[in-house]
Amino acid sequence: MNACLEARDVRVQLGGHDVLHSVTAQIAPGWTAIVGPNGAGKSTLLRALAGLQPLAGGQVHMKGQAVHAMPAPERARRVAWLAQGGETSGDLSVRETVELGRIAQRGLLRTLSQHDAEVVAQAMRATECSTWAARRLTELSGGERQRVLLARVLATEAPVLLLDEPTTHLDAPHQVALARLFRRLAQPMADGAQRAVVTVLHDLPIALRADRVLVMQAGCVVAAASPASPDLHRALERVFQGAVRVSPVPGGASVALALDD
Repeated sequence: MNACLEARDVRVQLGGHDVLHSVTAQIAPGWTAIVGPNGAGKSTLLRALAGLQPLAGGQVHMKGQAVHAMPAPERARRVAWLAQGGETSGDLSVRETVELGRIAQRGLLRTLSQHDAEVVAQAMRATECSTWAARRLTELSGGERQRVLLARVLATEAPVLLLDEPTTHLDAPHQVALARLFRRLAQPMADGAQRAVVTVLHDLPIALRADRVLVMQAGCVVAAASPASPDLHRALERVFQGAVRVSPVPGGASVALALDD
């Protein structure tokens, strides 16, 4: 696997207790979904991959460079992060919020160039929030704010996007629209480069649209495979204690998820 981000024997302690146990995982270009029951360590692993979570052991590498040793400005250009329930300022407009995503590339004091403006506009179109450009964040619903925050992440143009519960507050049609967007973002670009999009998700039908799924349980990665893998299906059924059943869909690698009786 041509990994662009790699965790090697990563340990994380919170409150004196291990919450990640020597996790080793490779993040390849494309869309990777991280799933698992509550308390499995999904968000903690994502923060560790972003270089935002101190490690008790192991390392996270990006193209051979230790992520936690990167200067913050360089890390911000290479890794974009969307926190679960990300913070917003109600005093900013939608456009101003999305423009903050350009700080990683242009610095804090430089004015927006024409290219910056085009990137911001494209990010807003991709997340369907262009029509609210002049509205204040306090005027938006939770789902609408979530789409604005995702646009801010896209505006960074970072090659690695780490998104913690990006479908929070979204209705079913917009969850599906985001799944399609993740797949587009993970496709090779005109110059041949390819992003890595990593999403922590509770919605398993959405997660099973990804290129690769990492299954976590009790601070460990217990499976990592394509959604079509029978081993992955068994791992999902096991970690969710038989509450789900995963079945292949004829004619493709996608799978269907149904509640077990």
